[in-house]
Amino acid sequence: MELDGLDKSRLPEHVAIIMDGNGRWAKLRGKSRIEGHRRGKTSVRVIVEMSRKIGIRYLSLYAFSTENWFRPHDEVDALMGLLEHYLAVEQAKMMRYGIRLTAVGDRSRLPSNVRSILEKVIELTRNNRRMTVILALSYSGRDEIVRLIQQIAREARAQDLDPDQIDEESVAARLDTNGVPDPDLLIRTSGEMRISNFYLWQIAYSELYVTPTLWPDFREREYLQALLDYQRRRRRFGRTDEQLKDIVSRSVEAGGRRS
Repeated sequence: MELDGLDKSRLPEHVAIIMDGNGRWAKLRGKSRIEGHRRGKTSVRVIVEMSRKIGIRYLSLYAFSTENWFRPHDEVDALMGLLEHYLAVEQAKMMRYGIRLTAVGDRSRLPSNVRSILEKVIELTRNNRRMTVILALSYSGRDEIVRLIQQIAREARAQDLDPDQIDEESVAARLDTNGVPDPDLLIRTSGEMRISNFYLWQIAYSELYVTPTLWPDFREREYLQALLDYQRRRRRFGRTDEQLKDIVSRSVEAGGRRS
């Protein structure tokens, strides 16, 4: 599709997506929720492919939350089956296009067959550098924070960590996303105005974009609109416009002196 108006020099480095609306998409069409998830898997392929083509470096997909374990067993089983199939089919494409796969969340709760292929693909693609796809599986932001607090407490008790030295960097280093930049843009489909326990630490300064489009219908055109909306925004990170102008001016001056 045409990417009219998209400035590739100002793309977000990291896009995170809360993929919501599979069930509602299916209900509106008189289909099963599982069919909605199948259709949603196609959207995953489309968005990963478009991200790769335009140069998005990191793409996080909120695929399965810790709360999703409370859904009906047949739906959970179907979701795990779709995940296993996706990984089996897509691993060759990941290698062909230099895509690295990682995962965040409590993998120990995943079925052994799913955990096995997930770990296989993560290992297979670990040296790929063109793009990184992060799957949030059995994940919740609160659970992630609780786990890192427990880790910090254990290290402090063993005297491997001085509590007075704990800062934002030491916390970030113990997150599941360690080594991955925080999302620049968080997209939520289905129109719901909440973040659903996703990346609670990481999205402190992310730009938020909510679309009424249900995830199975979220394709290239909808993604392009989200990216264009992001590029129309002015990211201040708590600063005023005047401070930002001053920072840019000093950066330009420094660049001129180096040249």
